Amino acid sequence: MKAAIINDYEEAVSIADVPAPTLAADSVLIEVHAASVNPIDNILRAGHAKEMIPLSFPHIMGYDVSGVVTKVGKDVSKFKVGDAVFARPNQDDAGAVAEYARVKEAELAMKPANITHAQAASIPLAGLTAWQALVDKAGLKAGQKVLIHAGSGGVGTLAIQMAKHLGAYIATTVSARNADLVKSLGADLVIDYKAQNFEDVVSDYDMVFDMIGGETMNRSFKVLKKGGHLVSIKGQDTDELAEEYGVSFDWFFMSPDGEMLGHLADLITEKKLVPVIDSTFDFADADKAYDHLAEGHAVGKIVISIKAE
Repeated sequence: MKAAIINDYEEAVSIADVPAPTLAADSVLIEVHAASVNPIDNILRAGHAKEMIPLSFPHIMGYDVSGVVTKVGKDVSKFKVGDAVFARPNQDDAGAVAEYARVKEAELAMKPANITHAQAASIPLAGLTAWQALVDKAGLKAGQKVLIHAGSGGVGTLAIQMAKHLGAYIATTVSARNADLVKSLGADLVIDYKAQNFEDVVSDYDMVFDMIGGETMNRSFKVLKKGGHLVSIKGQDTDELAEEYGVSFDWFFMSPDGEMLGHLADLITEKKLVPVIDSTFDFADADKAYDHLAEGHAVGKIVISIKAE
């Protein structure tokens, strides 16, 4: 099969012929219709996390997949050949930017019928990250106030909609050009991070969801109420700051979860969660999709179309 690969760290992405994945008893094989790209892809590609997540080469790129089941393992009972599905596979099964992918049954969900494969491929990693941060880590509830950094990004656009669904009051940091977008998604207060210091605008918040790290994360402790919760996807030692401000702090990597993804699919079906697509690239131009990702200005998700819909 053809796949988007790298042959070593720091290499350009290219399309090459590689062996198709083999079927496992607890998994299905998917004919991939679309995949999406995520910052972790370029982090791993650059070798920044190779001590924690070493890659074997050739490495097939991509963690988000949407497509149609073509084969079913002997232990699989919830899915059948012909099902339209989407998923964020685990690290061993990663390799979504390819003609075929293998996904464990436990990591799989039925694709919502009211969206395309390209839209579905934009959801799993970002959606699971947002839900696990807001619900599993912080237990966000109706009436609480949350500050979501980078609200126009892949995770942020979904987090805003989820927080609105949960009944929270939402502030978010974006550039001025994306203010109307995040308002349309449910943001109550929009902060232009280029013109305003967010800690001068908001205070006494129940939660901050950080996707930036560094000084932005450190400054975020200032806006939390005592007992508040800061959740970040950027690993950093902040125990002293958390203790100083009397708040809780978590940083985490999202976990693949088919049941949770199925819940997000229900929200999409009910139109409470809408995918936001920045751009779509052809399979042959997968390298350009990753170059665009590296520029850091995508609004929503970048998708790669593998099979025409």
